[in-house]
Amino acid sequence: MTDHHNHQEIDEISGVETTGHEWDGLKELNNPAPRWWLWVFYVCVIWSVGYWIIYPAWPTFGGATKGTAGWTQFTKLEREQAEIAARQTQYLGRFHEASLEDIMNDPELYSFATAGGASAFKDNCATCHGTGGAGGKGYPNLNDDEWLWGGRIEDIYQTLLYGIRAPHDDTRISQMPAFGRDGLLTRAQVMTVADYVSGLASASSGNDHPGYTIFQEKCASCHGPEGKGNRDFGAPNLTDAIWLYGESKDVIFRTVYDGRAGVMPYWKGRLDDDTLRQLTIYVHSLGGGEAGESVNDSDFGPTIPDAGQ
Repeated sequence: MTDHHNHQEIDEISGVETTGHEWDGLKELNNPAPRWWLWVFYVCVIWSVGYWIIYPAWPTFGGATKGTAGWTQFTKLEREQAEIAARQTQYLGRFHEASLEDIMNDPELYSFATAGGASAFKDNCATCHGTGGAGGKGYPNLNDDEWLWGGRIEDIYQTLLYGIRAPHDDTRISQMPAFGRDGLLTRAQVMTVADYVSGLASASSGNDHPGYTIFQEKCASCHGPEGKGNRDFGAPNLTDAIWLYGESKDVIFRTVYDGRAGVMPYWKGRLDDDTLRQLTIYVHSLGGGEAGESVNDSDFGPTIPDAGQ
């Protein structure tokens, strides 16, 4: 590489003055920056000076320069929260005084409730039930129409208030016995009744199955003689394709052998009643909620599904 300092040299091909720098026969041309680029640069410099004056910019020992506008992220947050509160106020008073039936039959209050309920659901329920309420192993899917304790608006509200097997005096309690672990059935009997239960959904298990008698003696009091479940006890329907822990014979065997006792937390006293009612309506709206006898859902069409969905 050679470095020539003759800046008066003109390139023979382009006719542009060179900088005098040359690398292996390649000469650097002294082309000026495009005029448009210079103007953009100058505008950016002027804009940045104005930004430094108006907004917090320069770090200091006290935090940062305040800026003439007095803007901070905290004042911005306060202003936005005030706007949200003002919007809520026009509905919150009506919502607070309205019953669940009134809310379900008022399109404005219903929209207000589902919006607030969706936010509360993500903060408090999505950890177990998923952001869309699809649930997971051991956590019910809130989008289908299969409910352990009932899917009417009143049922969902009660579940949220007091939970299931939760440490609250008014919680609902049911107990799936550990038939094998507690010696109520032998291991062979548990395997037999598990095989029977696994065939209920496909109707492959009939009265002639060896597990039928065991089921009638030990399981029918909660799940019903045909295995269709009982919401009074939170006993699931064993004849459909919806399984909370899994439908394989191994999983069913483990359920019968060790029992199940999942816990739904109670939210009374942890969330205010308006939030609980918003959550109730949101969960009901996910797709599996059932119409109550006293709720008129004709104004909402498919928004509030019928119990037969």
